[in-house]
Amino acid sequence: MARERSGRTARHLVLVARLRHLREGAGLSVPQAATQLGWHPSTLRRLEQAQTSLDVGQVSALLDLYGAGAAETDDIMGRLNAANMPGWWHPWRDAMAPWLMDLMSVESAASVVRTWHPALVPLLLRTPAYAMAVDEVMFPERDAAERHRRADFLVERQKRLQEQQTRLWAVLPVTALRCRVGDDEVMREQLRMLQQTAERGDVTMQLHPEYAPPHPLTGVPALSLYRVEIREIADHVVREGGLPGTAEVWDSPHPVQTYQGMLDVSCVMAIRPARTREVLQDEYDRKWA
Repeated sequence: MARERSGRTARHLVLVARLRHLREGAGLSVPQAATQLGWHPSTLRRLEQAQTSLDVGQVSALLDLYGAGAAETDDIMGRLNAANMPGWWHPWRDAMAPWLMDLMSVESAASVVRTWHPALVPLLLRTPAYAMAVDEVMFPERDAAERHRRADFLVERQKRLQEQQTRLWAVLPVTALRCRVGDDEVMREQLRMLQQTAERGDVTMQLHPEYAPPHPLTGVPALSLYRVEIREIADHVVREGGLPGTAEVWDSPHPVQTYQGMLDVSCVMAIRPARTREVLQDEYDRKWA
């Protein structure tokens, strides 16, 4: 039985990738393998895309068909229960857009998250109050309880990333710090939080000065690049900026490498990280000194 919709986990992605590689190694296409098993091809496609739970009987039949060795069979079968367990974010699925549920497996396995926002503080660096104030403008149909729920989920994401020692590298224009989100207290708290975050060894923050020349990300909507060191899980790029609550997600090499190159050049053109704390202090003093 398929588990309740909550997104794939990293363990699940690893196992379906191994099953797909075994099929390819056996020289079978999806339709060929499905025919030999008496399945509809969509059943196997959904399994290989991690859209359903890993059924013990189905996986065992696949391993037999592909001629997997005893050691590999034992290893894969031994990992099924863990792979079928919901991710930590399962209780938070009411606070997520559908595209984010599938991305959480990648975020939970990422070694580095690189992020850019053209006009606001990037999501993963926001305080709860700042995040709720943005939500109030972008999604006016949401009530206060829903905004609080989403802010609590953001705090949990930030905590999990820190616990799993994921490095966060953010780049944004200085003018994003001046966009008034909420009241003075919201803005003061957000700037103070950025100053504290800039002190952390697992965070790199870079700013583009106000009168700097264009760079590759000029005019590009909010962007995140997830670098994953697990061989079976591809790096991902997420670009927001369409209808509110939507995003484009890519895991194929061309868009990932293209946006990585754009981020690299934009970071080279930004103020060096060692000066970030000084710039943040200047921005704080500019408003509240």
